[in-house]
Amino acid sequence: MIIDLTTISEELRHLLDNETWHTVTIGCSGTYVFRIGEAYLKINPVSAVDRLDDERTRLEWLQGRLPVPRVLYYGADTSYEYLLLSAIPGIMACEQSLRDDIPKVVRLLAQGLRMIHSIPIHDCPFDRSLPITMELARRRVKLGLVDESDFDAEQAGKYASDLYAELLKQRPQTEDLVFTHGDYCLPNILLDWQRNRISGFIDLARAGIADRYHDLALAARSLAFNFDARWIPLLFQEYGLAEPDENKIRFYKLLDEFF
Repeated sequence: MIIDLTTISEELRHLLDNETWHTVTIGCSGTYVFRIGEAYLKINPVSAVDRLDDERTRLEWLQGRLPVPRVLYYGADTSYEYLLLSAIPGIMACEQSLRDDIPKVVRLLAQGLRMIHSIPIHDCPFDRSLPITMELARRRVKLGLVDESDFDAEQAGKYASDLYAELLKQRPQTEDLVFTHGDYCLPNILLDWQRNRISGFIDLARAGIADRYHDLALAARSLAFNFDARWIPLLFQEYGLAEPDENKIRFYKLLDEFF
């Protein structure tokens, strides 16, 4: 993406301060991400269904509740939204250099889940419970926004409409509602490896009140993808689940196919 700096606001240009732009390639959303000095700039077309403003409002609400980036700037013009965020020190939990101690990675991932799920939800304004997310999934199917080429291997070759029919059949009868990250994948979890702790969480545009299994299912899938599925039982054990609900795990993996 080529950015015409003359088109962005004077306030944002001042914050960028002639720093060198480095494209961040990890991730699969349609948002453009750049590392600029000690900050990250996200740029998103205003026509996109998923809005950077969703991430901005969540990050502002989470200040003092979780270690998340600070919003340094948010603005929009006729073409793009711009979200400038502070950088968080740490290494991504997916770094292959961590392979020598996967149990430590898993313990930290479970620690992060407990941190997020312990946030009180009585005053949380972000609802990601099933009535909301199922309707969002239905709309995305109707509008042709589901990327059928990016389905997990077990769903490959299927149509989004068929997957939605499966989703309706598998929908759980109850929800164990907590505050959730919404995209608890290893690249979104930053570790302070030397101090044996979580240093921060990023990409929280889908954070909100949902079943804890939404995060657990995506964490398990990401752990298998980045390292090995044999570590999944340890993740649930470290989190405190003696008998994980496999039906919910399957359902929330399926639900994620629509986003």
